[in-house]
This record gives sequence, structure tokens and C-alpha cells, in this order.
Amino acid sequence: MDFIQTVFLGAIAGFTIYLGLPLGRIKGISDGARSFLSMTSAGILLFLLIDIFTKLSEPIKAAIVDNKNYSEFFVLLTIFIIGFGVGLLGLIAFEHQFIKFRAVAGQALSPTRLALMIATGIGLHNFSEGLAIGQSAGRGEIAFAALLIVGFGLHNATEGFGIVGPLIGGGNRPSWAFLGLAGLIGGGPTFIGTIIGYYFLSSAMFVLFLSLATGALVYIIGELFHINRRPGTKFQAGWGILVGFTFGYITDLILTIAGI
Repeated sequence: MDFIQTVFLGAIAGFTIYLGLPLGRIKGISDGARSFLSMTSAGILLFLLIDIFTKLSEPIKAAIVDNKNYSEFFVLLTIFIIGFGVGLLGLIAFEHQFIKFRAVAGQALSPTRLALMIATGIGLHNFSEGLAIGQSAGRGEIAFAALLIVGFGLHNATEGFGIVGPLIGGGNRPSWAFLGLAGLIGGGPTFIGTIIGYYFLSSAMFVLFLSLATGALVYIIGELFHINRRPGTKFQAGWGILVGFTFGYITDLILTIAGI
């Protein structure tokens, strides 16, 4: 997969976020339907989390098992811990600083501003996803890069209605210009991350970028589970997780069988 193909597919993975944004202009979406779509995304991300963790563990294990290089092992392990911590705690800090903190302090955010803050938080985690895509493609991990593109692309499509969630049903029907801006903030970093990740090739960068994505995924999955813990939609949420995880697994099987 050359640079142009990688960047093009990375752009698609990022800008599928626009598929979900128009839901902000539609009235009458049931809680069950939204829960199903959100947890389908969580199921896909859960599979990706397992697959990404397996991949980033390979060079760490190889350093001590195959190469008996203890210094490289400790360096890569440290990079993993730092990357995972930044990917996870960085988004938690962002949420605390810009959303929860102001809400607790009594500085209520308007639905429009809250939606933009959510888009910014999603953009931060999408940047790490783009880094993972670019790094994998640049290293020749074509099947893995393709899986990331498919999985992240599908997930980003559901992130769109996560952004416009505060605007649904509150009489704040967003304009098309606002949706365009929100999509650029949330999806654009995937494209930028893909470009950067493609050119920074090393075991250290591979572990760093994937660990950043892993930390971000843990945060996002946790938020999706928290948001969708409603007694009336547990059944739909359960089906969503099953469908999403199964889809991710079957996609991986197809790519492996096709020899991509």
C-alpha cells in the first residue's frame, strides 16, 4: 500500500464521521436505535482493541524472547506505558477540563458548544487512530492497516451522532455549516495522523502510536458503555456489541483469507 493509497483510505476512515452527523437534523430517533448503533461501534472497537494490543506486543516480546535485548525490551515497555497513559489519561483530562469541570462550576455549556467540545475530544482520539493506520501501512502490515481502516471508518460513522447527541430533541437543529465544521474537527485528525504515521517508521514509533490508539480506545469504549447503560435499552445494546464484535472478527478473517 503506497503513500497515496494510505492517505486516501485514511481520509475515508476519518470522514465517515459525516455519515452520522445528519442524524442531528432528524427528529424521532428512538433510544433503542441509538443504543444499538452506539454499542455496535463499541463492539467493533472492542475487537480492534484486542487486535491492536496483540500487534503492539509483538516487538516488545520479540526484544526479550528472540533477541535477548533487555535494554530494547525495557525501552519499548516504557514507551508502551507512556503511550497508553497519554492516550487514556489525556482524554480524561480533556473531558474534565472542558466539559465536566465547567458543568460542576455552574458554567453550563450550550448544546452547540458542548457538541463542539465532544467533536474536539473525538478528534484527539482519531489522531492516534490515524497514526496507527499510517504506521502499520508504512511497515508493510497491509492486512492490519486495512482492518484498522475498515474498523475505524465504521466507528467514526457512529461518532457523528455522538457529536450531535446534545442537539437531538432539544430544539437546537444544527445547520449544515455547523455539521461540516464538527465533522472536520472530529474526522480531520485521522487524515493528518495517517500522513505523520506513514513516515515515522521504527519499532519505537510503532509501539508508541499503537499504544496511544489503545489508550484512546479504552477511554472511548468505557464512555460508550457508560452512556448506554439504560435499563430500557440493555437488550438493544447487547445485540449491538454482538453485531459489532462479530463484524470486526469476520472482517479480519476475510482479510486474512484474501492474503491482504
